[in-house]
Amino acid sequence: MRRLWAKGVFTGLLSGIFLGLFLKMIELFSGVKVYTLLLNVDYFPILKNYHFPELIEFVFHLIISAVLAVSLLLIIRKYRWNRSQIIVRTLLITFSIGVLLYPTTALSDRTPELTSVSAIVFWLLGHLLYGLLLSAFFIKKGNTY
Repeated sequence: MRRLWAKGVFTGLLSGIFLGLFLKMIELFSGVKVYTLLLNVDYFPILKNYHFPELIEFVFHLIISAVLAVSLLLIIRKYRWNRSQIIVRTLLITFSIGVLLYPTTALSDRTPELTSVSAIVFWLLGHLLYGLLLSAFFIKKGNTY
């Protein structure tokens, strides 16, 4: 069980770093504020009153990513998902998270407009790539749950 938790945290951190870097590059090169959206905490009642440095906001993102990865690994183990179930369901879950979180952009002046097609596309593409990377780590050869 300890190994599963460690793998989940490691996988979540690595995949979360990838997502962050991907969205940061998109924002730097296109100007579409999807990285800002990723780090945005304006929709949390208590946190919106504070201005955190980028590094702290990124740590919040990584914590959420690690919790998600551990949770998925526990579900994979409990329900004994096969390789294709791991890939399809992880992609579906991470895409759904992206869809559910995108509307929070309306709650901040720092993030893209809710109707920005390029922001939606980049945001959802990032979450699909994140899910693909997570599932690749989950099904890496030699893993047993």
